[in-house]
Amino acid sequence: MEGALRRFVNALERAGVPYMLTGSHAGGYWGPGRATQDIDFVIMPSREQLRLFVDQLTPSEFYVDSGVAFEALHEHGQFNAIDYASAYKADFIIRKQRPFSEEEFRRRTHAIVADVPVMVATAEDVILSKLEWSKVGGSTRQIEDVARIVGSRRDELDRRYIDEWVRQLALEQQWNAALEAAGGT
Repeated sequence: MEGALRRFVNALERAGVPYMLTGSHAGGYWGPGRATQDIDFVIMPSREQLRLFVDQLTPSEFYVDSGVAFEALHEHGQFNAIDYASAYKADFIIRKQRPFSEEEFRRRTHAIVADVPVMVATAEDVILSKLEWSKVGGSTRQIEDVARIVGSRRDELDRRYIDEWVRQLALEQQWNAALEAAGGT
């Protein structure tokens, strides 16, 4: 994973694309991780930055569909790329235009993940994002991920921040399930 993560991060940074690592690899930074073959990034590129980024993902080393990437930029959707050397897939999610996504991106922080310096979502924002994914997809795996982060970071979490966004995003049911799975409040 280290090689793929390094190659994707280097390409993002060379293109000047603001990004943050999220998903399971960010969750694994903040708590016990879960093995996964994909790397999730939230990105906020300009059209030119996206072009520079996609151009760096050469067809001999990566799979990426530039048409899908520019469609994702236009629709605030997502696209993916595959690193042939490792078979890791990266999902690039265009940052949504809403208060939580803007705040989450503003709060990202520097970290070292798999020996790679990266910008990563905070523990609180990984929790909130995973709660949202659980609500949308009904996934208990996301709740389990949240419970692992809460279990290992319970005393460090900004509960006021989490509680406020849980309320605003209507995630009370998922948050309560994660707290119960983590052994209570």
